[in-house]
Amino acid sequence: MRVIEKIIKKPWPYIAGGIILALLNITLFAFSGKPWRITTGFLYWGMGILEVMGVDHLDWHYFTVNGNQLSEGKTFFNNEYTVINLSVMMGASIAAFLASEFKWKRIKNRKQLLFGLVGGVLMGYGSRLSFGCNIGAYFSAIPSFSLHGWVYAVFMFVGAWLGCKLLFKFLL
Repeated sequence: MRVIEKIIKKPWPYIAGGIILALLNITLFAFSGKPWRITTGFLYWGMGILEVMGVDHLDWHYFTVNGNQLSEGKTFFNNEYTVINLSVMMGASIAAFLASEFKWKRIKNRKQLLFGLVGGVLMGYGSRLSFGCNIGAYFSAIPSFSLHGWVYAVFMFVGAWLGCKLLFKFLL
């Protein structure tokens, strides 16, 4: 019991988290034959909700060019991406609870809410324009020995640095 308490109370080193994520990525690819992709699942959830509401998406440019890329017999809610996304959310929640880091936070002001909403919409729109997010562009690309993953990594770190500077200047 003391060993488990020590593991839970003490933060894990980044290398341990990296190794676990790498093993999970390899396992996912071995069993599903597809790389780890997050935003595709959210696209499918959104389309599933719109489909239930009666919106016809079959003539939308995105789907006429790309199709929905679902495996045979899969639906917008019943697919491997739904399982992955729910697993990531549950795993992150469990990790936060075990580390006593789970907190409900209040939105400080309308400016913070506006920045969050606009940022979320831009990230979602950008992920569809680029056919993925940082998981596919970075985390799944580098282990596949893809050059674009390394180029993405450089610009991701530059963008994160610049974003932090802007955040501290205008929001905090």
